[in-house]
Amino acid sequence: MRNPLRDPQDRRLPRIPEPCALVIFGVTGDLSRKKLIPAVYDLANRGLLPPGFVVLGFARRDWGDGDFESLAYEAAKKGARTPWREDVWARLADNIKFVAGSFDDDAAFDTLASSLDELRASHGIAGNAAFYFSIPPVAFPVVLKQLARTGMADNESSGGWRRVVVEKPFGYDMATAKELNRLVDSVFTADDVFRIDHYLGKETVQNILALRFANSLFEPVWNSKYVDHVQITMAEDVGIGTRAGFYDGAGAARDVLQNHLLQLLAMFAMEEPTSFDPSEIRAEKLKVLKAVSVPKDIEADTVRGQYLPGWVAGERAVGYLEEKNIPAESTTETYVAVKLAIQNRRWAGVPFYVRCGKRLPRRVTEIAIVFKKAPHLPFDPADVEMLGHNQLVVRVQPDEGMVLKFGSKVPGTTMEVRDIAMDFQYGEAFTESSPEAYERLVLDVLVGDRTLFPDAAEVEQSWAVIDPLEEVWAGTTPEPYRAGEWGPRAADELLAREGRTWRRA
Repeated sequence: MRNPLRDPQDRRLPRIPEPCALVIFGVTGDLSRKKLIPAVYDLANRGLLPPGFVVLGFARRDWGDGDFESLAYEAAKKGARTPWREDVWARLADNIKFVAGSFDDDAAFDTLASSLDELRASHGIAGNAAFYFSIPPVAFPVVLKQLARTGMADNESSGGWRRVVVEKPFGYDMATAKELNRLVDSVFTADDVFRIDHYLGKETVQNILALRFANSLFEPVWNSKYVDHVQITMAEDVGIGTRAGFYDGAGAARDVLQNHLLQLLAMFAMEEPTSFDPSEIRAEKLKVLKAVSVPKDIEADTVRGQYLPGWVAGERAVGYLEEKNIPAESTTETYVAVKLAIQNRRWAGVPFYVRCGKRLPRRVTEIAIVFKKAPHLPFDPADVEMLGHNQLVVRVQPDEGMVLKFGSKVPGTTMEVRDIAMDFQYGEAFTESSPEAYERLVLDVLVGDRTLFPDAAEVEQSWAVIDPLEEVWAGTTPEPYRAGEWGPRAADELLAREGRTWRRA
């Protein structure tokens, strides 16, 4: 219930959800243990959870509440961002429950439904519950059908709100995404579906909106008149880990280009919304995604790569084909670089170079806007040999912050101009550390704020970009690159043909 004495414009008080339950399917998996449970503890430690809050785990384990509480304790203590406080955990531990069963077990879901009904009285949750799908996408349909069968997805019969959180990937292509969206929206109302992309929960990604729309400094040059090109990079120094089963059937484009990187592009290139209402922001992002065009010559303007054995950070790394459970003849890409365009007045003629890959030299995600050079330089050519393009770089991770690169005179008796950088880092500018992405997103689900969650139209439009690429790539062999390199040589040639180079991330 909202406090009638609180001014909606007063941002000093934190957003605290109504009493509710968070039901986690697949609660013993990596995502739950490494991200969700620590996020719940950190929210509790910051005083952002209501007294009537319950974590209800569901998994195929012969456990009781105490067994699950022990696992949750270890996971929270290991992954917590905020200082560990036993008194905070003690309050949480009293509200941790577990239901054992498989997804096709009707009796287990009947037990889950009755457990939620009991919590209505015992913990005052008034029928409010969010269902988090920390499970493989192949299991979504059976779980959704169980929630529909038991009535757990129905707001009216529950007497409160019922929401569902769906992790990416949202389908395998346009057709499967549409089918998944149809199924989810047939069980839950559209406003109660939260398609989570954890990149949108990062402070630096949200700061793109502040950078764009809270400052008059950048808007005049945020267009094709001044921008030469944009580079979006998501580099990982790790391999596929234990994800072979999923990754080999997906590849880099389906794994991160379709969701994380196209969402970054949309937020970076969108027009100013009329307000910060979630529907207004999503409408502007959707306009950008609809304006994205793939290259006319996909073979020439895209690059697929697959890592070979090499060295990363001084350690020997095996090649993709030597990874556990990867077929020896696999042609799945672990690297993608693609030249995209946005066909609207603001960005016409500005190429967007997007790349992502595994086993690259270091972990970094950034967006770099590279400006055109000044139309006239009244200096001697020798004085500006070291002067490059002005750049504004948004670092998403790690070392979250921004860099502004511009030319300045070198101290001395001659007029020598070279590039320098002004560097803003979150850790140095603010006393409060940034919350982990899942903290923000879990809280948004519980308070019902859909601002940072893509809707069905955005998901399907993203697949409209990826599907044509996958169609051309089918049956082709990716370019090799050694682990520890910045991708295949063809990726450098992609930019070199137009006199450009990748920014050294």
